[in-house]
Amino acid sequence: FGADKTMTAVISGSADIGFMGSEASIYTYNEGANDYVVNFAQLTQRAGNFLVAREEMPDFTWDALRGTNVLGGRKGGMPEMVFEFILKQHGIDPANDVNIDQSIDFGSTAAAFAENQGDFTVEFEPGATTLEKEGKGYVVASLGTDSGYVPYTAFSAKKSYMEDHPEIIQGFTNALQKGMDYVQSHTPEEIAAIIAPQFKETDQETITTIVTRYYDQDTWKENLIFEEESFNLLQDILEEAGELSERAPYKDLVTTEFAEKATK
Repeated sequence: FGADKTMTAVISGSADIGFMGSEASIYTYNEGANDYVVNFAQLTQRAGNFLVAREEMPDFTWDALRGTNVLGGRKGGMPEMVFEFILKQHGIDPANDVNIDQSIDFGSTAAAFAENQGDFTVEFEPGATTLEKEGKGYVVASLGTDSGYVPYTAFSAKKSYMEDHPEIIQGFTNALQKGMDYVQSHTPEEIAAIIAPQFKETDQETITTIVTRYYDQDTWKENLIFEEESFNLLQDILEEAGELSERAPYKDLVTTEFAEKATK
């Protein structure tokens, strides 16, 4: 339900490891946390959401959003910031050229769109594919493709926890790397069959469609190493959104030690 809630769980000690957007680690670091949270394994390198329109738009350009109503995401959240970053890259002012509705709960935008709210909606899966299958919407753009390689999600833990339990962090990272190796060496159909039991409410054909969509746009990293270039791009996006008071140092908030060992 948002990186802010995951971060609260990690900081409070009710979770040892968090999986979230790395922007949360920057926010808490800049707020002066002594035992701050460090990113140790980057999982995805593309935004995982899509722009859905009411009709098919084979010749879609981002200019089509000017003057329209779009169901967006939470202010300061990664989905919304990436969306606004793309708009600005195309010369569109998110505040004045588009009406972005940020009042709808994260999990309810697809349902609201299906009930005729908005001209476009920004959706994760399975929302985007479900709208297509129901004939209520059509994916016209991938935010992941258009925003570039962004460190969208990563695993992280408090600095003290990593110092006290390096063997747990290493074992966890090794297991993640096995998953990455599997993704790189198997087809979307094979991946869908493996993960289907975790998504009992979604049929396997839909899961295959979703995995293929993510697979084709190079969503998953081959390794879990969180590069400095990606961290800098993330901070560019935060700055563009007006959410960053000052830039945080990569050397403090990212360690590649565990991910590098996991690839050997």
